[in-house]
Amino acid sequence: MSANRIILIVSAVLALAAIGLGIWFYSIEQTSSSPSSSSSSGRQVWKYSIFGPPRAFTRGIERVKEILEEAGGGNFELQIHYASALVPAREHLDAIEMGLIESGTTCIGYHHRKTPLAQVLELPFLMTDDIVANAKILDAVFSHPLIEEELARWNAKYFFSGVLPNFEFMGNRRIAGVDDLQGVRMRISGANQTLLQMFGSVPVMVTAPETYTALERGTIDMVGFPWTYAHGAYRLYEVSQYATDGMAMTGFACINLVSIAAWEALPEPLQALLPRLRREAVAAMLRGYEEADAKYLPLFRKTLEVVPFPESERRKLIAASEQVWEQWAAEIDAQGLAGTEMLRFTKEQVAKFGNQ
Repeated sequence: MSANRIILIVSAVLALAAIGLGIWFYSIEQTSSSPSSSSSSGRQVWKYSIFGPPRAFTRGIERVKEILEEAGGGNFELQIHYASALVPAREHLDAIEMGLIESGTTCIGYHHRKTPLAQVLELPFLMTDDIVANAKILDAVFSHPLIEEELARWNAKYFFSGVLPNFEFMGNRRIAGVDDLQGVRMRISGANQTLLQMFGSVPVMVTAPETYTALERGTIDMVGFPWTYAHGAYRLYEVSQYATDGMAMTGFACINLVSIAAWEALPEPLQALLPRLRREAVAAMLRGYEEADAKYLPLFRKTLEVVPFPESERRKLIAASEQVWEQWAAEIDAQGLAGTEMLRFTKEQVAKFGNQ
């Protein structure tokens, strides 16, 4: 067993004890024979792990919990553990594989080497500017057989997408055009790192819960987050002077996963709810994003300088993006994987749903 996995197990056990759930220690040891917690009466309990506090993004799993528990009639419980209380943000795939949790959320940029084909969804400006269309694109790509196979290596199944608004940047450097990116230490993930490096920025990858401290200490200059809810949820406006308005970067993908073993242990009536779960989870997130905009936009405009990023400058980023797409596909192909095929398929979904 690798050192990282030993650390993960120890961290999970300590976290459980810290929140008064020492009883789970026995269940963790038994995960190889019991993929999901259940009682002698057949009642099933899923542990779901997510980083960060309750926020617009978590509305999806909160709605899924309501539907499944209601349909389960008292025989199913989905326990949501916020703020990485069970598992570190970057380790959810490993935790699902080992049976430490039944379900959880992760972002492809946290571990793209573990899911290289899924990184196609993090290519800059490949997705549309329409969040509803993007939700459909994500669903189609995450349901592709090659992505299913990639996730299955981790005993994981696509549960529902974590569709995100386009990204803006908040922090302590004023960015009004691509020339202002030179030398800026930017929290960004995925192939967007490659794109912004072409314009002189210095990409730094930290998880969402780490961004406040990184900005406060000056480790990074700007944080790329979904606008506006994530900047507000992580209180970045408290340690920032500026925010961009108009970069509207696409190319960030989060996914909610479930253990294959736990899913297969569900009664058929609950499994049959999957299409409804996906629709209602996305709808709940979209409502949350709208509410967050109403709350945070006035606050940001009052406390920060919100700097327009002209469309002419954004077009410079978009024009450079296609080179990044082709470079990504070639690199994935060179690994013996279907990078070109996944890029072609994703472009087809963008054309299909972007024109609806």
